[in-house]
Amino acid sequence: MQSYQLFKVIALAGGLALVPLSHAAENKHEGIVKAVNINEANVEQLDILLDGIGAEKAQAIVDYRNANGKFASADDLVKVKGIGKATVEKNRKIIEL
Repeated sequence: MQSYQLFKVIALAGGLALVPLSHAAENKHEGIVKAVNINEANVEQLDILLDGIGAEKAQAIVDYRNANGKFASADDLVKVKGIGKATVEKNRKIIEL
């Protein structure tokens, strides 16, 4: 039962794939690929799934999206205060639009 807890999988509504809780920072785990739609994900999803993005930056992403519309590319995340090119590059493989 302990391994069940370790590899417990969540599926949050709003544009993301299944993600193992114990390995949220990894891109793959046992055939499960995580992805996050930056135009649909909520604050909690962005916080959990994007490496280098905490609750504050996740809220800033949602606020920017609400004020300016959908992101046209992953690179548009640099328009959000506190998010730089390095953070975008770190997450590029899992970002969806």
